[in-house]
This record gives sequence, structure tokens and C-alpha cells, in this order.
Amino acid sequence: MTKYFLLLLFTLPFFSFSQTVTVLDESSLQPLVGATVLDQKSKVAVLADAKGQADISSMKSSDQITISSIGYQSASFTFKELETRSFSIALTQTSYSIDAVVVSTTRFDESKEDMPQQVEQISMKDLRFMNQATSADVLQNTGLVMVQKSQLGGGSPIIRGFEASRVLIVIDGVRMNNAIYRAGHLQNIITLDNSIMDNVEIVFGPSSVVYGSDALGGVMHFTTRKPLLAGSDGKSYFSTNATVRYGTAANEKTAHVDFNIGLKKIAFLTSFTFSDFDDLRSGNIRNPFYSFGDGTNYIDFDFRNEYINTINGEDSIVINADPNRLVGSGYSQYDFMEKILFQQNENVSHTLNFQFSNSSDIPRYDRLTQYRNDELRFAEWYYGPQKRLFGSYLCSMKRATGPYDFANITLAFQDIEESRNTRKFKSSILKSQIEKVKVLTLNADFEKRLDKNELRYGVEFTYNKVSSLATDWDVDADSLIGDAITRYPNGGSSMNSFAAYATHTYEANEKLIFNEGLRFSYVSLHSDFGDTTFFPFPFTEIDQRSTALTGIVGITFKAGMGWRFAMLGSTGFRAPNVDDLAKVFESAPGTLIVPNPVIKPEYTYNGEISIAKTFDERIHFEGIAYYTLYDNKIVTGPGTFNGSDFVEYEDTLSQVLMNSNAGNAFIYGLCGIINADVTDHFSIESSGNFTYGRVVDSSETPLDHIPPFFGRTAFNLHIKKFQGEFFTLYSGWKKAEDYSDSGEDNQATAAYTYNAATDEYTLKGSPSWMTLNVRSAYQINKYIQLQVAVENILDTHYHSFASNMAAPGRNFMMTLRARI
Repeated sequence: MTKYFLLLLFTLPFFSFSQTVTVLDESSLQPLVGATVLDQKSKVAVLADAKGQADISSMKSSDQITISSIGYQSASFTFKELETRSFSIALTQTSYSIDAVVVSTTRFDESKEDMPQQVEQISMKDLRFMNQATSADVLQNTGLVMVQKSQLGGGSPIIRGFEASRVLIVIDGVRMNNAIYRAGHLQNIITLDNSIMDNVEIVFGPSSVVYGSDALGGVMHFTTRKPLLAGSDGKSYFSTNATVRYGTAANEKTAHVDFNIGLKKIAFLTSFTFSDFDDLRSGNIRNPFYSFGDGTNYIDFDFRNEYINTINGEDSIVINADPNRLVGSGYSQYDFMEKILFQQNENVSHTLNFQFSNSSDIPRYDRLTQYRNDELRFAEWYYGPQKRLFGSYLCSMKRATGPYDFANITLAFQDIEESRNTRKFKSSILKSQIEKVKVLTLNADFEKRLDKNELRYGVEFTYNKVSSLATDWDVDADSLIGDAITRYPNGGSSMNSFAAYATHTYEANEKLIFNEGLRFSYVSLHSDFGDTTFFPFPFTEIDQRSTALTGIVGITFKAGMGWRFAMLGSTGFRAPNVDDLAKVFESAPGTLIVPNPVIKPEYTYNGEISIAKTFDERIHFEGIAYYTLYDNKIVTGPGTFNGSDFVEYEDTLSQVLMNSNAGNAFIYGLCGIINADVTDHFSIESSGNFTYGRVVDSSETPLDHIPPFFGRTAFNLHIKKFQGEFFTLYSGWKKAEDYSDSGEDNQATAAYTYNAATDEYTLKGSPSWMTLNVRSAYQINKYIQLQVAVENILDTHYHSFASNMAAPGRNFMMTLRARI
């Protein structure tokens, strides 16, 4: 035994033992994956793995080791100083990072500072601290995007005066916009579970060169988390995250769990989220500085005084005991995701991505509060379960030589189902319209870097298949009556597109960067009206083909002393889809939208300048100004059907409306953003947005979807184990004369009987509002975190712009997070 001990003692100095440093977030104590540990002497860098650990055995003799992570303050130590800290370092978050990397502008990693476009990035740590119920609420909380709501289960983002089908939603590199995305308000974004997002990027302004049709106002690019492989030590990696949240405003109950299993070459990531919402409670403190209706009916504005309840098969008007409780707004939803990563070798990886989102019936709250002849109109108006099935295969490749350095090939399939179900007060007939859309997408994107040049190019193919069904159901007899008129052509519709693009970046030097790009797009659409029994269309088919050439030119100048200047010129286009061309839809009582087969594509021409200044690496200011010409805008206005201005629709004489191309329009706006790290632990952030839009015809008239001035200001504290934020969201007044006469902004007008109890806005417009909010997170230990928040502290009653449903009142939230 003694000789073995002596042999071990003799050979011990010849063994080398690895030494790892662990890099953590100071407030959350969570590992900073991808943090950089740099030996300033040898310039050798090591990246932290999934556990936030990096092997620094080779840096023992270094007298300066710098540890950094994007969005955090860097710190430098000697090896001995790290040793005294037990090789554990906690970094403090900054309010702004000049090293941020974005993918949404080019589909590949690119420095945010090098791009001329305005881009907002929301990281995973920000998403967790925001702690919002839906992805729509996440966007609203940025203070840079206004979100419209017609019901609790929804949210329609507005970017630079564009909304719904004129802004693009992208999930994991695949476009979500499909052939039936409508122009009014769109609620599909809630099918994206923000609990499993790695980051969210918002690109402002036309982005058609990279993304094609629909990206007129901007792109919202959601990226889900990636499965993590085993660490460099070869040991398998396993982690679990669980979250439970309760909010009082809608009696919200949310539970989330995800787990990662990482082996050497294959990794699995599984996620599940369930949320349940009761009826929303709106704020009680109403604005006393404007009048309602006849100028005296203040106390009743926007109260839910009564609702319809069906008891023993009979519809009855019920008095609401709590008029601030928005009866008929609750719903539930669950989201599932499974991702499998196979790392074939260091140059090739394969990812399978499966997502499924499904909801309960979602009441259309604004329609349930709609009156006709002084009586509530609908006993039932709800969207059926909103289902989104998504599957994709991604092959990522890199190579040292050849036509590309990096390549991403994505094949994706989406299956979407949604329905509208309506039954009028005291009627036994429930009308159901069901839409199903199947979408096949192929993207091939490539990047090549040559000295100072970066070339990115690719192709995209999409195929949409739309089927539309409708039935009438007798709820008293519980039996099918028969088929009914469909929302879209009952013979089916298809929409296809093919595009090729190329973008180029030239870095003349460290200060001057040029960007340019072109995209050619071809879009075709076919709709078959099939059986015209229910509606005598003068045509049986619609066929349309369109092409578009869009471009972008930009320049970024980093002048030194913290100054940055950028200029951008870009064009965008949007091809009419099935919803534009072939929809039959009652937009309001007594008005009916009918098909128009001769609509042309919309185009935008955008100019943008931005100026940014960073002071002492602590204060960052950015100002953006833009001007957009909007050509061939599709608007809804009076039309004729078979030569008549009015038609009989569902026993109602209705005015004929149709979509058509209007004259030119313009939009201009300003955005200001400031981030200030006052100390290492206290920071201030603020943003403000102004937008102005008009249609140019014989005279200038207001453009729809133009929000009033809005923004956000926040005060943040980051200390060991704790993060806190006090912030305000605010919106200015939009006067009645600034609303479009034919738009989708839900203003109150004299065109129908004004009802102070249910109309969204007063006859003077939509009032300004402001909410005060506070949120905090305390890391009890490295496994458990407690979050507490109070939103709308003053219990203010308000509507977000264009929303025909009141916003939540005072909302106490409590969240418990666990991580293993």
C-alpha cells in the first residue's frame, strides 16, 4: 500500500487538473450561456457552456482575464483573484448593449450597430422578467408597439401605422402570415408561447427584401429556445424550468414546464404551458375630463351593465352585479413544443421543431356588447378553438470554402383552423363559419463573407390552401339545419409565391458600412366560388398574378466619440390575399363587404434616418425619423353588387362595401429612445413614438391604424439576487377628427346611435391615459425565484388605441419559478 501511495505522490505533479469558472447573472443567479472569458495576454477566448462554465486551465499565468456577456457589464480579474472568488463571477445587466447581435434583418447573425434599420430586441431574461400572459402583451410592454384588442384572447400589433396583414409575424425563420390574414385586427399572435422564447426581435419599417409580401410596417421575429447538447466535458446535460403564475385582473392561472436532455450529439427540448383566464375586470377610475354622449352621461361610460344569459334554453337580459367585470371575456389555452437537435458534426446540424397551440372558445367581447334597436344584439359570438400546428425541419451547414460559409435550409408545414360562431338574441340558429389553412414553406438562405464583403442570398417558396365551411345549427332542437354562406369561397382557394433575394454588406472600414439588396417576388392566387346558392356572385372564379421588385439601400457611419448615423431607403409590397379579394363579411350592422376580383398589390417607399450617441458607455440616446409613401392602399368603401348599393343579407338590408385600391397615402413619424446606466445597479429607460398618416385624394383625410403618441418610461434596480422595476405606459389623446371615416379604428361616430355604456370611445375621440406599474424578482436561491408585480396601480380605466375592449384594471401578480 505504501509503495502505491508513494507512486501517486510522485506522479501527482505531472497530472494537469482543469479549472472552470462559472459565470452567472447577478440578480437571477442563472448561468450566462455563451459568456466570453478572454485571456488578454494570449488573446485566447473560451465560451461558457450551458451551465455557464468555461475551462480556464490555460490562463493560470494571466494577469488579466476579462469576462463579458452581451447585455452585461464586463469585469476583469487575475487568475488569483478568480481563485479567491471560488471561480464564480456574477455580472450586472446593462440597459443597452452596443454588442447586441440580431438575426431578423438578414436571417443570419449580424451586429445590431452595423444595421441601418431600427431593431428592438427582447432577450429571454427580459421576457422572464416582463412575465406577461401573452406575446401580444409582451409587445405592448416594450413601449414601441401599440397593441389593439377586441377580446381578452387576442392582440393585434401596430407598427408605424401598419397592422394585421400589413405587418409580418415570423416564428423560427418561417412566416406565419397566410392567405386569410385580414386587414382589420388580427389575433393570431397569442398562439406564440412567450414562455419558451429565446428572444423576440422587432424590425421597424419595410422589410420585403428579406421577407417578401406583407412586411410593410415591420417584422416581428420570434425565436424559440434551442436544445442544449452535453458540455465539453462530455457529461450529459439535463435542466428543468417550471413556472406558476396568478394574476387578479382576470383571475389568471398559468403553469409552464420545460425540460432539456442534452447528450453528446443529440438534444431534446420539451415545453408545455397552460393558461386559464376568467372574465376580465377593467379599471374603476374613469377620466373626468371629457364628456360622453350628450355631455352629461359620465357615470355610465363603458360599464358592462347587462349581459345575455341563456337559462333553460331561453335568452334573458341579466343585470351585471359588478359593471367593471367584463362578462363574456374569459378563455383558456395550452401550448406544446418539442425540439430535437442532432449535431451530425461540427459543420452540420439538423433540428426538428414541432409546435401545437390550441384554445378554448374565445368570446368576441366587443360583439357581445353591441346594441341594435336599444337591445343587445348577440346572445353568442365567439371564435372556436384557435388551433395552430407547426412542424419544421432545419438543416444548418457551414464550410470554409465554396459558394457559402453558412447555410440554413428550412422546410415547414403549418395547419391552422379557426371559426366564427354567432347567434342573435332570442334566435335558435347558431351560424358557424370554419376556416382551415394549410401552408407549406421552403426557405434556403446562404451567407458568404469575403474580406470586407458579406453576401447573403436565398430563395423562398410558399403554398397556401384555404377551405371554408359554414353551417346553421338549431340549438333548441340540437340538430343541423344545413349549409350556410361561407366567409371565403366554398370551392376553395390557393395562394402561391416564389421569391429570390440577395443582400450585400460592405464594411469600408471600422466606421463606414454600406448595405443594399434586391428581391424578386411572384405571387399567384386562385379562388373557386363553387356553389352560389346563398349569394349570387356575378363571377365563379378569381385568378390573379402579380410580381414585385423591392430593394433596400442603407449606410451606417460610426463617427467616433460615441456617435452613430444611419440612413436607409427601402421599398415594400403586399400582394392581395384571399381575405382581400374574396371575402363576404358583415363588418357592422347594416354593412356588408363583398368580393372584388380586381384589386392590385400595395407598395410602400420608405426613407429613414437615425442619430445615436453614447456617452461614457453609460448613456445611450437614439432618435429615428421616417417617411413612408403608401401607394395603391387597399381600403374598404362603398361599392355595388350586381348594380345595387344595398343587398339583403341575413334578413337585413345592408349597404354594400368592398375593398379597392385608393389613392396614395403617406405616413411619417419620430421615435426617441434613451437608456442611462446611472450607477452600476440603477438605470433609466424611456421611449416615445409619434405617428402621422393621411390619405391623399382630392384632399388629405386621416389614415386608419395611426396611433396617438405613446411610450414607456422605466426605472430599474439590479442588485444581488434582486431585480426591480417601476415603469409607466402612456398614450396621448386621439381626437375624433383624426380618425379615418372608413377605417378599422372603432371610433364612436354619429353614423349610428351612440351608447355611452358600450361604445369604445367618446364622440370627441379616445382619451389619453397612463398607468403606473411595478414588478420585482427575488432569487431565493439558485433554484427558486419569486416574482411579484402590480400593474395599473391606480386602477385606471382606459382603452388601448383602436381597442373596443377596456384594458385590465389593477392587477396583482405573483409568480414562482423553479429551475433544476
